[in-house]
Amino acid sequence: MNRRLALKNLGLSLGYVVATPTLISIVQSCKNDKGVAFTPEFFSVEEGGVVVTLMDIILPKTDSPSASEAGVHMFVDQYINISNTKEEKALFKAKMANFLSLAKSNAGKDAITDVTAEELEKTLAGCLKLSETQIEAQDKAMQNYNKAIANGEVAELDLNSGAIAFAHELRGWTIHGFKVTEEIAKNFLAFDPIPGKYIPCGTVDEFTGGKAWAL
Repeated sequence: MNRRLALKNLGLSLGYVVATPTLISIVQSCKNDKGVAFTPEFFSVEEGGVVVTLMDIILPKTDSPSASEAGVHMFVDQYINISNTKEEKALFKAKMANFLSLAKSNAGKDAITDVTAEELEKTLAGCLKLSETQIEAQDKAMQNYNKAIANGEVAELDLNSGAIAFAHELRGWTIHGFKVTEEIAKNFLAFDPIPGKYIPCGTVDEFTGGKAWAL
């Protein structure tokens, strides 16, 4: 696949990204220096390794860097750690735990570290490739869970629902993080750190040559 075309389409479908001070500071700090080990702040070391693998499955190296080469894993780890509430973090961890459990079950492995990238990819694909009926059922399950938690009730996150929600959320984070990393923003998207005059009407092709805005 032509990565530039894919980024253009992803950018148009996801809309514009608001460049908040927090976002900018995190992007600036996420320099993926080669040879420097990834030390997660939000994820555990084990979870961080899985996240890196999944992100590179979602956005592998083609005519542009892979997600991990662009430092997306560091951006997402820091962004969630800084910006998400305690409750949001706990829910994300619960969904990830479900995904890891499903991946181990599918692979017939006891430890997530024994699950190969190919086996993780199969579980990820299964969670992302849903029919409309399955998507509706998934949305309803998550709505019921969130409603129960908001009402102070004891609720258990269904294994498949949690795993599916994690897969979709991680894909969204990966795409978002990829778009705002410095190398991708400057070399593969439309980047303008000092916006010019306001033009109310026009097309993306006219303004950026068809590229989505980085920030």
